[in-house]
Amino acid sequence: MTTTQGDLAALSRYVFRAPQWYASLGFALLIAAVAGVAAFDSRFVLEDAWQGVFFIGVPTIAASVLTPPVDRRLGGQLTPNRASLLALVSEIILVAFLVGAGALAVLTPLGQRFVFDVLTVGLASVFALRLLVVLAVSRKSLFVAAIPASVQTGAVALLVFVYSGAMRFVEVGGPLVRSFLSRPNRGPAEFVAVEPLNFALLVFLCLLYAGGVWAFVTVIDRPWRRSLGVSVLDFLRGFIGHIAEGTREIEEFFETLGEEALVPVTVLAARRPDGSEKARFVLPMIHPGPMGEIGGGDLPKRVAESTDGLGFPPHATAGHDFNLVSEREVDTVLDAVARASEGIEYGRRGSASRRATVGEATVTGHAIGDGALLVATYAPNFADDIDYSVGLSAAAEARAHGLSEAMVVDAHNSNNGLEGPDLGHVVPGSQRSFDLIEAVGEVADALADAPREPLELGVAWDETPWTPAEGIGPLGIRVAVFAAGDETTAYVLVDGNNMEPGLREAIVGRLDSVDTAEVMTSDTHVVNTLESTNQVGDAIPHNELVAHIETLVERALADCEPVETGMATERARVTVFGNDRTETLASHANAMVAMGGALAGAVVLALFAVSVLVFSFT
Repeated sequence: MTTTQGDLAALSRYVFRAPQWYASLGFALLIAAVAGVAAFDSRFVLEDAWQGVFFIGVPTIAASVLTPPVDRRLGGQLTPNRASLLALVSEIILVAFLVGAGALAVLTPLGQRFVFDVLTVGLASVFALRLLVVLAVSRKSLFVAAIPASVQTGAVALLVFVYSGAMRFVEVGGPLVRSFLSRPNRGPAEFVAVEPLNFALLVFLCLLYAGGVWAFVTVIDRPWRRSLGVSVLDFLRGFIGHIAEGTREIEEFFETLGEEALVPVTVLAARRPDGSEKARFVLPMIHPGPMGEIGGGDLPKRVAESTDGLGFPPHATAGHDFNLVSEREVDTVLDAVARASEGIEYGRRGSASRRATVGEATVTGHAIGDGALLVATYAPNFADDIDYSVGLSAAAEARAHGLSEAMVVDAHNSNNGLEGPDLGHVVPGSQRSFDLIEAVGEVADALADAPREPLELGVAWDETPWTPAEGIGPLGIRVAVFAAGDETTAYVLVDGNNMEPGLREAIVGRLDSVDTAEVMTSDTHVVNTLESTNQVGDAIPHNELVAHIETLVERALADCEPVETGMATERARVTVFGNDRTETLASHANAMVAMGGALAGAVVLALFAVSVLVFSFT
């Protein structure tokens, strides 16, 4: 992960789950009642609250109820939950306008006319916000999107028109029409200041603000279309869908960016003498991202659940360019896992572990028949993802030294968060890439010549009391202890995304009940739903985690029994983000956030300046 990709990952902090539509409406009515007490001045407080509910809350309800069917009739995709959330936010904005205007009217001689001028600007602003969101979610033309976007503004304007008596200025209709459309005697006394000019100005400002929305979208959309061939509105639609309801619409956007890739999927399985599977290590050379459960973010859990024995899904040598574009691609990977599992030839013998350190890279490995499990770490130094091509080169180096199969695992167990210029990404041509390849070669050479002995395996697993918010995913902590001859080696897999510096050393140093130990993380991005950096050990006490792992290692040792093991590799044809696509997407998204905010501010200031001029000359 580069710094740019880290900034993009930091956007995951904005991900949340919106409440159900009825919760949003309940909160909206409460805000409306409080705003009514503050805005109106009748004889009774409850009457003020009711007027607030009627004139502010009812339009919010109308927007929540009417927007989804209107939008969907026009080919849009707004759901009740999204519409209610949007209506609530729009109401809050409108109340903020009214509170600010009311405070100024009390403190200055501006008067009630100023309050209604601000209300007009507030209603136009609400229309502009809703127009932007409807454009992003439903991807319709500006004119079509304006219809559902205008519901809330139109509802407020209609109520003000009827209860202000503005109908008296219009010579239309007879007594029946006037009895329904002109009720000044039932409206708040403050409404007497409303004139037909206010409604004409509202229409003009809505048109003006719609032009501002169009200009804003056009400017920020142009770089995306030129570089990526997609619209930023597609990205916003998917992101808003994920925010509001946890949908996977953003995967549709990723699919338009994706490229086909052929990735190795290696399986190491161990079964008991009776044929039942005891454990299975599965390593597809893809990256479990980009965030949460989007794409392949939940890949480790899906892989572990697909095994008969205890599943171990460690992190492969692949970066964010090899994120799966959608969860559907995980099924393709699992199909390759099944094919590889069927092709395994089991044997009873393997070797004791071997370890080699070259430069910053340390590799620990076990021979499994003629193949090998090889786990690489750069601890105690900092590192993040190992590039796909570097991992392929390391596996080729292992085979060049006499191994038929090589499962090269990125232990992913020491990093300093998002600090630094490149976040420890191991790229082709770097010193670290050659350190890894040479270390793999040394271990492979040692394992090829190592004596083969009957293997025993013990496993243990605990979900742990910690949650994804604390850096531990649903797979918890899993331990596999291999015993060959008199030597034992423990492989600890923590379902998390990297580790705090020094924690790996603290764990390995305490596991004195085995001869050799290594710690891995799965790099699950389920733990990154709310934070882009949520490493193992960041939120939980290190001593408690180490003690938990010690207990699991002891249980695994007690569980050791003879096993038959074997390895096999298949290839899966999947759609991933693609070479340099992640960096390009990250750059554009970060630029949109940085420049889009400034551009939006400039547009808002310009529109407000024009609004002030309009009211100054009317």
